[in-house]
Amino acid sequence: MTASSHPTSPDSASSGDVDPAAAASGAPALELLPAVDIVDGQAVRLVQGEAGSETGYGEAVDAALTWQEQGAQWLHLVDLDAAFGRGHNREVLARVIEALDIDIELSGGIRDDESLDRALELGVKRVNLGTAALEDPEWTARAIERHGDAIAVGLDVRGETLAARGWTREGGNLWEVLSRLEDAGCPRYVVTDVTKDGTLRGPNTELLAEVCRRTRRPVVASGGISSLADIEALAQMVSTGVEGAIMGKALYAGKFSLTEALQVAARSA
Repeated sequence: MTASSHPTSPDSASSGDVDPAAAASGAPALELLPAVDIVDGQAVRLVQGEAGSETGYGEAVDAALTWQEQGAQWLHLVDLDAAFGRGHNREVLARVIEALDIDIELSGGIRDDESLDRALELGVKRVNLGTAALEDPEWTARAIERHGDAIAVGLDVRGETLAARGWTREGGNLWEVLSRLEDAGCPRYVVTDVTKDGTLRGPNTELLAEVCRRTRRPVVASGGISSLADIEALAQMVSTGVEGAIMGKALYAGKFSLTEALQVAARSA
């Protein structure tokens, strides 16, 4: 990744330090997951998940290493080509995973036993099921039973309607699908307001709060984060069930540094 591709951050942002008092309190802090979305081997960001809206940010491995160096403990890694059904980036994914020492959540194109097993064999901590969880409930239930906490289900939402197939098709009613997944014992949800993703318009806290009211499982928020105030607002929701937050465009655009975000999350614990 070239220097111009990196998000702007102060010199102090390279240490990954967090507030010692907050860390000593024992209260859970909001987990922050920088996103690396991959198209044709490159790190990109989309606007509202639309294919063709990509802004490139250089080599995926370089982007991932940048976030690790700035203190990330998790990475949200997405194969967008696989999600859109137009190929895959398996070799690039393997290089990213091999290069990192932190936990990785992998998403994109995981729709059957073969792709699920292949993803887990790469060494990721967790895989995020999307379309398959909407279109193949029986397989999803078996995957949850077989792999437990290594499974998360992505709930990508427009209003109360889920989006599937790289957000190009409707995938059913959010609350009906959530109820079914609860019955299947889904261990974790990644909730994205598609209309917010890549827009820097702030997270949909009302949606997140309602999901948290309907499940006791942890929820990871995604979409719209634009400021440190947004991080603080999500950190205040940890007690209600929001476990983490995925960050993309705000980091790449230099709205704040990852280390600053980690400090806010720790102070708010």
